[in-house]
Amino acid sequence: MLSETELERFARVLWWGLCTARREPFRRGDIVALRHPPEAARLAERLYELLLRRGLHPVLRCAPTPAMERALCRLGDGAQLDFIAPGERELARRLNGTISLLAPTALTHLADAPPGALARIQAAGAPLRRILEDREAQGRYSWTLCVLPTAALARRAGLSLRAYARAAARACFLDRPDPVAAWRRIHRRVAAIRARLDRLAPRELRIESASCDLRVRVGEQRRWVGVTGRNLPSFEIFLSPDWRGTAGVFTADLPSFRGGRIVGGVRLEFRDGRLRRATAREGQAFLRRQLALDPGASRLGEVSLTDRRLSPIDRFMANTLYDENFGGAFGNCHIALGSSYRNTYAGDPRRLDGAARKRLGFNDSALHWDFVNGEPKRVTALLADGSRRTIYENGEFCEALWRGEPLRRRPRKGSEARSGG
Repeated sequence: MLSETELERFARVLWWGLCTARREPFRRGDIVALRHPPEAARLAERLYELLLRRGLHPVLRCAPTPAMERALCRLGDGAQLDFIAPGERELARRLNGTISLLAPTALTHLADAPPGALARIQAAGAPLRRILEDREAQGRYSWTLCVLPTAALARRAGLSLRAYARAAARACFLDRPDPVAAWRRIHRRVAAIRARLDRLAPRELRIESASCDLRVRVGEQRRWVGVTGRNLPSFEIFLSPDWRGTAGVFTADLPSFRGGRIVGGVRLEFRDGRLRRATAREGQAFLRRQLALDPGASRLGEVSLTDRRLSPIDRFMANTLYDENFGGAFGNCHIALGSSYRNTYAGDPRRLDGAARKRLGFNDSALHWDFVNGEPKRVTALLADGSRRTIYENGEFCEALWRGEPLRRRPRKGSEARSGG
């Protein structure tokens, strides 16, 4: 449903994202994988031409259809679920970039798939992911991805396909003559907020809403990250905390479509850094299987805030890429269970080896699953001097972070947001 003009603009935006995610410019002869399903062919064609014009080597990878995914989960034996095609490791070791185009035509097609099949497929891909993470830390690789409008997404979001396409175009600024200029403005604004958060250097965050009361230890040698070019759209500002200092309750009031299933009404209870209880009104069995994928799957890997003034996304989109950047009336906070992000390490990412990750509390897992809460909330920061400051309230970062004004002390207890967690 995107017009020819919007597709041309989208290709330019994705190229901007791929370049922004890299520390060094692309060079002629670099290899870029272009992964897409048949439904995204029109955008893939434009990107293919763009890559060629820049002297790069595009490598095409067609994504499996829902029927193929279903067949593998239902019919695949152990060897087939674990299989990595010859040449994939060599390609991963030489890749300089990946552009992934998603266009889901089914969202719950694996609802009756055998338990554990998807988890095994995820685990099999972990060695490739580690190769790419190491190349990214070395500055040799970057990636970006997007989600195109489809009838399946529109139906689950309660919108017509045309309305969904318009919302997706607004979210990526494709309705503007120069969307890349718009993304550069967002990038500058977020960079300023990130720098102020880093100077503030909170030791702990407390997230309070009607159904959440979560404490998160930020951890040593952390930095805030946002609008890196890796996800489009993206308006969030996030970090990967020290998972060992997580305590309290977090709920997700937006459902997740993951692994061909829907999971809704999630409530997560933490104590001493560990997830002690996980429940869901819908999809609880799948949730618990995913959180048992490996030891790190039930630990905190990310905490994120989105300012509603940045994001034009004002409705449920039935896809995490959009929903974790929801602006709406109150912005959103989301956390992720599973793998942490190496780029939130304040030092040289090449030095964040296994021993350093363990010492600093960066989590490792084959899983990374975002859970989104869009309730009115207050986020306060515990600072080095023992004082607390409100940094985010009712969908907005405080003025000290938004405009660089002096921070104010947290209001007295009687005026604090009430927590039902």
